[in-house]
Amino acid sequence: MEDFSGLLEAAAAARKNAYAPYSRFPVGAAVQTAGGRIFTGCNVENVSFGLTVCAERVAVFSAVAAGQKDLAVLALVADTPEPPMPCGACRQVLHEFNPAMWIVCADLNGKKRIFRLDELLPEAFSKF
Repeated sequence: MEDFSGLLEAAAAARKNAYAPYSRFPVGAAVQTAGGRIFTGCNVENVSFGLTVCAERVAVFSAVAAGQKDLAVLALVADTPEPPMPCGACRQVLHEFNPAMWIVCADLNGKKRIFRLDELLPEAFSKF
């Protein structure tokens, strides 16, 4: 299995652009397509909390906006004691594009955990 270091670096760089004045919890994400293209995202908060968007979804939406839907790996980075995990809403959005996607979660000290999405969301909602 890959070490995912380039993808984690992209996610860590994206984290620096987070807009998190309410939670003070900046998060960065990077998604890689099957063809190797990388798209990044960061969390963007809003005073109306329900309008906040997680870093994972920003990265996915950026890839889709560029015409890329064959997503293979998502990296997620935050300053946490343990590697952060995607929320349920993000897991469902990721599932839409690849139920077997690799999810790489890392803290700022390099500790990481690697999962397949279907492990994190075993009974996802599906139209099929």
